[in-house]
Amino acid sequence: MDATPTHPEPTERELEILKVLWEQGESTVRQVHEALRERLPIVQNTVQAFLRTMEDKGLVTHRAEGRSFIYRAVLQRESTAQTVVSGVMNRVFDGAMDQLVQSAFSVRRPTREELAQLRALLEDAESDLEGDGSAQSGGLV
Repeated sequence: MDATPTHPEPTERELEILKVLWEQGESTVRQVHEALRERLPIVQNTVQAFLRTMEDKGLVTHRAEGRSFIYRAVLQRESTAQTVVSGVMNRVFDGAMDQLVQSAFSVRRPTREELAQLRALLEDAESDLEGDGSAQSGGLV
């Protein structure tokens, strides 16, 4: 059984705000709003409210600079991605990785480059299993 994540899974809107912080680095409420308003119908006060809630949840932190709060993501993108994927895999697919991947393939066909990366990931996973002495005949695909 997988360990429970130590940080909460962000909502869809919180994830959009985190993406801005990961891309831009530390940002004011205004800077986050300006980046978001190009793709989402959102007002600055709503962004501010989200950031406060996200800070309460431990997703972001801030420092004061004059009268402005400068926000930054607490966690790196990869760590948050793992939390989100783990949540989807457990909630939707009852922990079945093969069903998660099959569903991803049904949404969009992978490019040749992505297939090469997936093959490399599978080879690494098989090597890890063999290194643990827990590889089974047939292994991964």
